[in-house]
Amino acid sequence: MKAFLLLMVCLLGAPVVLAQNFDFKPPASANDPTVPKVMRDLAERILPVYQENDQDRYLHNVSGLQLVAGNYTAAWQTRMQLRERRKNADSHKPVSRSVVYDIYAYARSREAEDKGPFTKSYGVAYRAIVSPLSGTDAFLLSDYLNASVAPFRDAVQRAFDQWRPKGSIPQADAIDLVWTYLQFDAYRSFHPLVAALEDEDDSRRYVTDWDVLIQTPDGANISAVVVRPKDDTKPLPSLLEFTIYVDSHTFAKECAARGYVGIVAFTRGERRSRGPVTPFKFDGADARVVINWIAKQPWSDGRVGMYGGNYSAFTEWAATTKHLPAALKAIATNSAYAPGIDFPMTGNIVRNAAYRWSGCVANLEGFDEKTCSDEQKWRQVDEDWYTSGKPYRDLDRAVAHNTIFHYWLDHPSYDRFWQKMIPYKEQFRHIKIPVLATTGYYANGEVGTLYYFTEHLKHDPHANHTLLIGPYDDGAMQHGAPANLRGYQLDPAALIDLRELRYQWFDHIFKGAEKPAVLADRVNFQVMGGNEWQHAPSIEAMGKGNLKYYLDAKPATGGETRRLTTKKMSDTTFVPHTVDLADRSDAVLPPPNGIVSRALQLRNAVVFVSEPLKHSQEFSGLFSGKLDFTVNKQDVDLTISIFELLPSGEYVQLQDPVYEIRASYVHDRVIRRLLRAGERQQLTFKSDRLTSRKLEAGSRVVVVLGVNKRPDRQINYGTDGAVNEESVEDGRVPVKIRWYSDSYIELPIRR
Repeated sequence: MKAFLLLMVCLLGAPVVLAQNFDFKPPASANDPTVPKVMRDLAERILPVYQENDQDRYLHNVSGLQLVAGNYTAAWQTRMQLRERRKNADSHKPVSRSVVYDIYAYARSREAEDKGPFTKSYGVAYRAIVSPLSGTDAFLLSDYLNASVAPFRDAVQRAFDQWRPKGSIPQADAIDLVWTYLQFDAYRSFHPLVAALEDEDDSRRYVTDWDVLIQTPDGANISAVVVRPKDDTKPLPSLLEFTIYVDSHTFAKECAARGYVGIVAFTRGERRSRGPVTPFKFDGADARVVINWIAKQPWSDGRVGMYGGNYSAFTEWAATTKHLPAALKAIATNSAYAPGIDFPMTGNIVRNAAYRWSGCVANLEGFDEKTCSDEQKWRQVDEDWYTSGKPYRDLDRAVAHNTIFHYWLDHPSYDRFWQKMIPYKEQFRHIKIPVLATTGYYANGEVGTLYYFTEHLKHDPHANHTLLIGPYDDGAMQHGAPANLRGYQLDPAALIDLRELRYQWFDHIFKGAEKPAVLADRVNFQVMGGNEWQHAPSIEAMGKGNLKYYLDAKPATGGETRRLTTKKMSDTTFVPHTVDLADRSDAVLPPPNGIVSRALQLRNAVVFVSEPLKHSQEFSGLFSGKLDFTVNKQDVDLTISIFELLPSGEYVQLQDPVYEIRASYVHDRVIRRLLRAGERQQLTFKSDRLTSRKLEAGSRVVVVLGVNKRPDRQINYGTDGAVNEESVEDGRVPVKIRWYSDSYIELPIRR
């Protein structure tokens, strides 16, 4: 057999590498002082026998082996060969992570040749390679260089633990391990040096003012950071983030790297500003003050764009309330909060997280840094309140009295307290600037983003408002779309750089560049499972047909699930549903399932399952429906979630968090309309969260209809009183519901 392989080498002229294992016995710990010697020995044994047809991959791996083996001069020469080969292919691409190892190899090479300290040689290498980069590439490289060392160390430890019992390691795995170790070894070497070198490079590129104070008409002041490109002396458009988070100032530098003046301004009481921090209250007026201040500066060309996510995205909309500043020309929002709509409550159901968040961002007494970061403590707070059965207002006393949260609880509906924080009704008609809104099917900020989008278009059908949505969570804009999100493997088409897209859009608005191709229509959505982007003029046009499923009372095949049927079978049959709100045996919330899981995680819910789909269907848009029921209470909080049950037996959750509604507010967020206890009645609804997925032929649609009873949520016991004042005593009689079989869920389908 060996002779045959050698003959094939001669005939085909290609190297054939016989499978090879290497003896390998790693130390117990990645931090063991013998690790460098062990890994050097492994790399030295691989180098003479390593072959690879792909020349780029070969040079990349050889450089890693040479670095770990201590052949630093050879490693730098190899990386220079690789850089030369990749020069043309990489010329129009953003800087890649491989530059991290170019700098490291050059530094180790200089260290070996000059016999000087690594701290000096790394500085020489950093300046030589980073200085010629564009501002954009230098900023991107800083993200790579500032990665934490701990994950690299943990990866080495996991690999050591995996291979230690085996006693040997195959060549391909050995090369992967060498790179895993090299990442750890390189980062722990240069990580302490990067900050000072970046500051030095920034001072060459930018003019930075860390201590701007902007006065407001009522005598307060706003603290801001301003970063300007040093080599561009003409007035420039400015990009502003107005935020409550003091660690956001690096985005000002990113804007400057893109050829804008970057400004990050902070809410009252943050950074150099004095006084209390009051979330939401002053931000609209204060953002307008900052915008007007920017327009008067000599470095400003009079045009301002705003950007940001979650809270910062709220401030963009707050700035447009009442009087739109003349200098504000565009806003780019990401998963925008809408106070009173999706925070501190969604579907009028308050989240405990609002108590923690408000106390921590406002630096209230008792909410110190240690307390705020203690996840175990906050889980215990939820559990203690839940098991006590006390009214929801008592949560306010769990850690310390929180006046902000207490005041929020006084406004359980979308009343004037909330309405005046962001544009309301006719005010949307006056917003004539371009808006880019991005969010995800798995983002907490999706509800707020869709609220702004639908209200803007409702009051101005010609509004220049563009929505992009895909399988993303709230962190996708800041950290990039992960290839795998909580167990769901994103389609390659979904892996776009959302921050880069934002700058391309701003360049289109301010610099006349082409509009990004993915923003081809008003609504742009990634079809999960279809590996494509679709475009529509409206949310309603995402799905041009409807697939109606009735919640049938007959049992589905197997288990206690009920049927979803495409034909109404009865007006009188029903599914009984009982929930004991006084039961606290479920106080510990189970860990959340991933987006893809083998089993449903059910709490106080009934499950309906369809027959297998005969052919694939594209579900795109907002699902809606009608619930026909009787209940023995005057109110109830409901949850509705939809899954695709694949032929493989896996469940894919189509959106998360799930759709949650307080029944008394379904028809109007402002006015509470209690249910008629004991009477048959109907609730029609439309989800405030959308999704898009290509459902496979053979898959089943699963609807989970539940009653909310969770330690991390307000609990509605169903009386005619204020929910915040109800206690477990009001829940001694269980909730009893009959879901009649003419209830239905309607899915928008693109045929």
